[in-house]
Amino acid sequence: MRYWDTSALLPLVVREATSDVIRRQVEADPAIVTWWGTRVECVSAIARLERDGLLLAPQTRAALARLDEMAARWSEVPAINDVRVQATRLLRTHRLRAADSLQLAAAIVASSFAAASLPFLTLDVRLAEAAEREGFPVPIDLTRQSPSA
Repeated sequence: MRYWDTSALLPLVVREATSDVIRRQVEADPAIVTWWGTRVECVSAIARLERDGLLLAPQTRAALARLDEMAARWSEVPAINDVRVQATRLLRTHRLRAADSLQLAAAIVASSFAAASLPFLTLDVRLAEAAEREGFPVPIDLTRQSPSA
């Protein structure tokens, strides 16, 4: 099992330069755990791609359908107080945006506060660096790709 943030999941539903690398990761270990807000973040990214003219309506519908299929199989860390407490601490410790702090906080909770026990998949440079500093194993081939928006 691995913790997947939005930037790592999105290439599974929308074709990106990193899609093949990410697909190999999920084939190697299909058990996905993520934050309860990840689905909303994915829909936001898909909608932005459509608004920017990078996805046509049929591509958007297909991406949303793939997202629904994936979300039905992944495990979610719920919006609980432990996540909020950790996210607040992380914002004071690392250069993270609020949603990224919630992702990392959810991973901390998912790992039962034993970060080294749960690989953290992300394509966001800042989030990868913070996850590494928190003790998560972050696969080298997935980091330092490009920051997510």
